Amino acid sequence: MTKFRAVVKREYVQRVRSRMFVIVTVGAPLMFALFTVVPILIANIKTGGPTRVAVVDESGRMFARVRDSLKSAQPARDDDDDEAPAAAQGAMNQNTRARMEQAAKAAAQSFEVEEVPAGGGTPEEVRARLDGRVGRDELNGYLVLPRDVLSGGEVQFYTRNVGDVFTRGQVRGAVVRAVRDARLDERGVNAEVMRAVNQPVRMKTAKAGGGGETDRGQGFFLVFGAGFVIYLTILMYGQVVLGAVIEEKETRIAEILFSSIRPFTLMTGKLVGVSLVALTQFAIWGLALVGLGAYFAGRGASVAIPQVSLGVYACVVLFFLMGYFIYATLYALVGSMVTTSQEGGQLGMPIILLLVVGFYLAFPVIRSPNSSFAVWVSLVPFFAPITMLIRIVSQEPPAWQIALSLGLGFATVAAMLWLAGRVYRVGMLMYGKRATIPEVLKWMRQP
Repeated sequence: MTKFRAVVKREYVQRVRSRMFVIVTVGAPLMFALFTVVPILIANIKTGGPTRVAVVDESGRMFARVRDSLKSAQPARDDDDDEAPAAAQGAMNQNTRARMEQAAKAAAQSFEVEEVPAGGGTPEEVRARLDGRVGRDELNGYLVLPRDVLSGGEVQFYTRNVGDVFTRGQVRGAVVRAVRDARLDERGVNAEVMRAVNQPVRMKTAKAGGGGETDRGQGFFLVFGAGFVIYLTILMYGQVVLGAVIEEKETRIAEILFSSIRPFTLMTGKLVGVSLVALTQFAIWGLALVGLGAYFAGRGASVAIPQVSLGVYACVVLFFLMGYFIYATLYALVGSMVTTSQEGGQLGMPIILLLVVGFYLAFPVIRSPNSSFAVWVSLVPFFAPITMLIRIVSQEPPAWQIALSLGLGFATVAAMLWLAGRVYRVGMLMYGKRATIPEVLKWMRQP
């Protein structure tokens, strides 16, 4: 036990004191802010003056509506927007779409609108004059409203900067609203009345039999946040475990260490030491997040805290530890099989894919948390850190299923530690080539 504590202490102290630990602890939150907050701040930078747009109204009755709509233009959010392919919209996750909408709002432009009489020559002559004004920087663009615009005619927008998708979306949204109001007027429906009728209905969700407390999805995001933390931990510290094992193998330090300590004790001490480093780093981030939340709450800001029971938090911790040790042990197993970091990276990819599969399995589990499929995938140790937590938050399963999932998971951890230890004791002393699967199976069967 003394030797085990010595290995844990060495791994922990050596890595916590390293410059890389400090850089990652400080740099990771800064990088997160760089990719989330900074784009919105940059989009808020206003460059140039109002967008100057001319309107050629061939119908003779739409200019005033379009002008007023452009004055209050907002980015278009129609579901039938043809500016982005439907496949791309489906593939975009909610966070990305939210950031894009925030950027679009920040980049919203004001407009100066002027009317150009349609009767000032042939349509080609009118457009040629307007093209000249755009070329001389007198206009940023111009709209051509056809005579049949209310019956499906195609509106044309000529602009100097076709890459400005934000302005293009604002113009499109303004024209859509103007045409919609005109069509309602034609049918004797006041546009203000229609907007009042279409006002969205507010709905509050509460769990049945739960005392009436509301749920805005905090528990769901807590679980997915825990899953993301597991993924991030494995991505960062699984590679640390892999690199440490390969380094000892390449430098042949293992030969010296095995003379004074059992291979299994060395491997488990290394795993526990690195896991404590990971927990220390996430504890620092968590305390910093709590401190920021308290700071903003003290200034009157609204800070959302997941309204879930303490039992859910306990399950998050237990499944997090279970998932981490399962995948970290896999990395130690891979490290003892290979001879170079490149080989380790190649064999380590399936480990990440296993966790990604767990994320994808979460979606059918959300829809039907008590189905046979959900029960089985929540009992598989490689997927349970995500799928069982989703079931607990969505519709709490029987306690025996949670206990069985945890039991199977930690039994898997123990079995994998035993198997990895048997591979580790032989693989760390093998040089020159990567171990094959038959060789690994042979090492596992050796007494």
